[in-house]
Formats: sequence, structure tokens, C-alpha cells
Amino acid sequence: MSCPTMLCSHSIAHRLSKKLAIFTAIVIGMVSSASWFSVAMMVKQRNLQDLGVRCDLLADILSLEAQNGGETAVLQRLHTDAPMRARTRLEVWRPDGQLFYADATPASMQASEHVRAHEFAIDAPGLPGGQLRARYSVDFTSSAKLGARWAIILSVVTLMAGVVVALGSAWFVRRSLKPLNLLAAQTRAISPRQLDQRLALADPAEELSPWIVQFNALMDRLQQAYGQLEAFNADVAHELRTPLATLIGETEVALSRERSPQALRETLQSNLEEMQRLSALVNDMLFLSQADRGVTARRGAPVSLAGLAAQVSEFHEATLEDAGLALRIEGDATLPVDEPLVKRALSNLLGNATRFAEPGSTVVIAIAPAPEPQQVQVVVQNRGEAIAADHLPRLFDRFFRVDSARCCEDGQHHGLGLAIVAAIARMHAGRTVAESASGTTRVGFTLAT
Repeated sequence: MSCPTMLCSHSIAHRLSKKLAIFTAIVIGMVSSASWFSVAMMVKQRNLQDLGVRCDLLADILSLEAQNGGETAVLQRLHTDAPMRARTRLEVWRPDGQLFYADATPASMQASEHVRAHEFAIDAPGLPGGQLRARYSVDFTSSAKLGARWAIILSVVTLMAGVVVALGSAWFVRRSLKPLNLLAAQTRAISPRQLDQRLALADPAEELSPWIVQFNALMDRLQQAYGQLEAFNADVAHELRTPLATLIGETEVALSRERSPQALRETLQSNLEEMQRLSALVNDMLFLSQADRGVTARRGAPVSLAGLAAQVSEFHEATLEDAGLALRIEGDATLPVDEPLVKRALSNLLGNATRFAEPGSTVVIAIAPAPEPQQVQVVVQNRGEAIAADHLPRLFDRFFRVDSARCCEDGQHHGLGLAIVAAIARMHAGRTVAESASGTTRVGFTLAT
């Protein structure tokens, strides 16, 4: 059978019942064969022993007749007992080889393949030579037929046992696989509008429990990712709507009546700023998309992280001075990193801390070993309004803002800065750090050494 478009499927119940039936038939057949051969050997041995006993009895009787009545008595006894020797044949010879007596050959013995003969000597004191030689032949066809009948019976029993086991195991396997059918039905009920559905069994089997747990965990991650995707689409539309509305509005105003060259130049300058903001947003989204696809950082030669922090602080020096903030760098570590990416992450963190730090306070860039082995932690610390504990896990989500009080009104920040920090941390096999308590907020990331 060919399956051109998909892999051929098979029934587990059918395969298990078939294999169990075959295995059972083989085992029962082997046991039956061993039993049959054992019984056949026992019957054969018993028949040979019985043949020997008969020959000994005949020798004793004929020897006694020869001693008491001579040759006549022996012949008379042989003729008298002949009817009692059904399916047998007795032949007697004198010591010189001359035939003394022979039973008629039964018709059943002429075509039989199961005749066994035993030769023996008869002491005959009253006969010439004092001894006779005899051969006693017995037809064991009845025993052979009995063995054949038992072989047929055992074969039929073996086949019937295989059939019964196949039917019983098929029913039992289908009953045992019923939880899989229930899980399949529950899985079919899951849809994009019902992502909260989870797999559950009233009496879960030990073998199915790990699969149910892992699948439900997968659905939890999928539901979370789906929710983030929907929120991301809404946030992107919101972020793009404002600059596009600004561009359209200013352009419509400029076209509504005649404008001086200076007015048109100002309109174009404003439109350029909005388009640059759109370009920055698109570039950030492309960067995050690359990070989500598993792109790793291009590490160069080992570099001082404190040196990179100093370079970034020089870029933010004017902003810090305008906000009335001081900056301090604590600690250092030297390791190979992607310098542009690390500097970008530090710049985002420092810019974020500058916007929300209390005027007159000191922003600290702390570099120290992380709690995890072979990790270095880079944290930017500032004094200011604490972030609620339930907001900290979402701090690095795209377009996430704690509240309006912590959002910037200049339109230059679109909520992807900390998401980019998280992406850069992942590209360096690290993680994000976010703590806020007692008016001190610490946000940063770790880097694998």
C-alpha cells in the first residue's frame, strides 16, 4: 500500500493484538509440541516395555508346556491362544532354523508402518535341541493414530487460543487506549479562541502524565506568546499611527494654501524628524526579529566593560548634566563581547535611568560577577520612584510602559529600549535583571564569559 501524500498510519490496537496473538500462539504451540513429544516418547517406551513383558510371558508359558507335554502340547497351546493375539504375529523356529509355528499375518499389519518386533529364546526341555527361537510382532497403529489425533487437537487449541487472545487483547487494548482518544478529542477542541483549554484525564496513566504536563506547559507558552503577539500588533499600530497622523496632517496643512519657502522648509524638516522616528522604530523591530530567530553576538577580543561604560557615559554626559545627575562606575570585568551591542544596551539602560532618576542623585553602573557561574552582571542603578513588583516581570516586554507618569512626552522613545537590552543579553547567552525596592531601581543584564 502506498501513501503518496502522507505517511501511512497504523492502528496500535491492531498491531498489539496481532503481535500478542502471534506470541501466544507460538508459546502455546511450543508448549504443546513439547508436551506431545514427551507423551509420544513415554507411549513408545511403554509399548516397548509391554512388548518385552508379553514376550517373557509367552516364553514362560511355552517352556512350561514343552516340559510337561512336549512338542504336541506346545503346538496345541500356540493354536489355542492364537485368537487372543489380535493385531500381533508370533513366529517360532527350531534350533536348526526350520519353521516350527507361525501365526497368520493380519491384513492390518501388512500395510502398517508401525509394526515393532522382538526376538527372544524359549527354553524347551522336552523338544529336540532343548530350545526354540521366536519373534513376536505387534502393530502399534492405534497408538500412532491416538498421537495424530492429539497433535490435531493441540494444533486446533493453539490456533483457537491465538484467535481468542487476539480478540481479547484487541478489546483490552482499545479500552486501555481510550484515554488517548479522550486526549485527541480535547486537543481538537483547542482553537485560537480557546487557547485556555488544557488536557486533563480523570484517571491519568503514569505513562501519559509526562506528555500531558509537557503539552499543557507548551500551551501555556503558546497562549502567552499569542497574547504578546496580539498586544505587539496593537502597540505597533499605536506607535505608527501618531507619526503617520502627524505627517499626513502637516502635509495637508502645507497643501491647503500657498506657503512661503521657509514654511515649506519647516514642514519638510518636521516630516523628516517623524520619518526618522519611524525609521528608528522599524530598525529596532528588525533587530528584535533577528534576535528572536536565534542570532548570536559576534564576540571580538576581550575588552574592559568599565571602559565601554565610560565611553557610553561620555555620550550621555550632557543629558546627565541637564538632569542634575552624577554618574559612577563600579567594578570591572574583561571578556569577549560584541562591543556595539553591549554599548547599545548600556546606552538604553543609562538613558532610561536618566529619565526617571531623582534630580541631584547619582546613577551607578555596577559591574560584578553574577550569581550564576561563568556570568558577569552589568546593572544600572538609580534613585527614584519604585516600580511595582507585578510590573517587574514585564519590564522588558516590547512597548511596555509602567504608567503614564513614567512615559516620556517628547515622543522620542517608543518603548523598545529595554526589549533590545533583553535581546542583547540573550545574544550573549545571558539574562535580564530587574529589581526595585526602597526607592532604588536596578536594571541590567548578564553576559556569559
